[in-house]
Amino acid sequence: MAKPEGKLLIIDDDKDVLESLNMFLKYEFAKVITTRNPNRIHEFIKAENIDVILLDMNFVAGIQTGNEGIFWLREIRQMDPALVVVLITAYGDIQLAVKAIKEGATDFIIKPWDNDKLVSTLKAAYQLRKTKLEVRNLKQKQQKLHEDINRQFKIIWGSSLHMRKVYETVRKVAPTDANVLITGENGTGKELVAREIHRLSNRNQEAFVNVDLGALHENLFESELFGHVKGAFTDAREDRAGRFEIANGGTLFLDEIGNLPLFLQSKILTAIHNKEITRLGSNHAMQLDIRLISATNKNLHNMISENLFREDLLYRIQTLQIEIPPLRKRPEDIGQLANNFLQEFVLKYEKPYLKLNQNAIDKLEQHSWPGNVRELKHTIEKAVILCDSEIISARDFMFTYEPASITSGKMLRLSEVEKNTIIETLNINKMNLSETARKLGISRPTLYKKIKKYHISL
Repeated sequence: MAKPEGKLLIIDDDKDVLESLNMFLKYEFAKVITTRNPNRIHEFIKAENIDVILLDMNFVAGIQTGNEGIFWLREIRQMDPALVVVLITAYGDIQLAVKAIKEGATDFIIKPWDNDKLVSTLKAAYQLRKTKLEVRNLKQKQQKLHEDINRQFKIIWGSSLHMRKVYETVRKVAPTDANVLITGENGTGKELVAREIHRLSNRNQEAFVNVDLGALHENLFESELFGHVKGAFTDAREDRAGRFEIANGGTLFLDEIGNLPLFLQSKILTAIHNKEITRLGSNHAMQLDIRLISATNKNLHNMISENLFREDLLYRIQTLQIEIPPLRKRPEDIGQLANNFLQEFVLKYEKPYLKLNQNAIDKLEQHSWPGNVRELKHTIEKAVILCDSEIISARDFMFTYEPASITSGKMLRLSEVEKNTIIETLNINKMNLSETARKLGISRPTLYKKIKKYHISL
């Protein structure tokens, strides 16, 4: 036999009714508390973590208006909206009970009660209480997750003219549903800008769905983006929603759209143009309501002239274009970005005393930053980990790639440039070979051969 669950509070002015209910229900609930004094309701709710309340409608002899019950019902709902209240009332008070239901009561029991009906009603009320608590917990977790995501992807605009212009454009376009194309080098923060547009939009309570088209295998393209039904292909064991469907009502971010082969570009174009998708293996078209943001580090106009990108797709995704400048073109932002990353990593690595001195800032501002903001963040993290003093100085920064033409006046050979570029890209991507190969535009086997050729340590 299952162990009884839930705490039940019974309030009735009739002592005999309380004793009878207690004797019968104490075997049905983990705890039953009874009181004739409704003024103690607040006390019991706070002290006992009550789940269900069985509330009489009248407490003063000779008065049958039910106003007292309505009053205490409102008080209970104000204390805890997730609390479940079941009314117990005389036969003649049914209209009053219906009124109380409209005020937020869950159900009512008529005196004299039927034992089976009483138990089933209170058990159902307890299940409703559990459901309400689960929903409340899920909402709290969702809110916490939303806050964590916003913190994780917080954008630092900086003070440069370049970034002020980007910010103004983002602020103006965000409230609209215009499709936006974000361009810029790797590591400039294109995804951060996309998330900021979503955060400032009217869709910010809906999903932001990120799809890295460069990492999406061609064979999985339709299934991942448009979903599939059970049996659509060998491994389709159940229905599955695609990214377009998941983003419905929110924002769909298509990252690295310039890496998409021509024959797949047409499928994206059709979905955007028709504002509908069809799951793989289904004949049922689904209407879409999405905000589309795309990003690329490629020059799509050049790709169009080389027949590598569809001109009609570009027009669809580029109602407005936002160009993110590389870090080397806004050195005045480097100090602010560096100190922001420093605050993040001193907490992570428990070194709250660390500071950057001016020599360190000067060296950061003089670097070319081929990996842009992502490289700067990685550089600050390495310095925090390795620094043994309380001050991070210029000597604590070890740049994997420093162009000799800038630092020493000596031109690099082509092989040296290639080696340095591979090393820098490996560091930026934390030695992830697949991601590094993708960023360099070569295959993984080719990358591995070059690593062996240049004796690069992993």
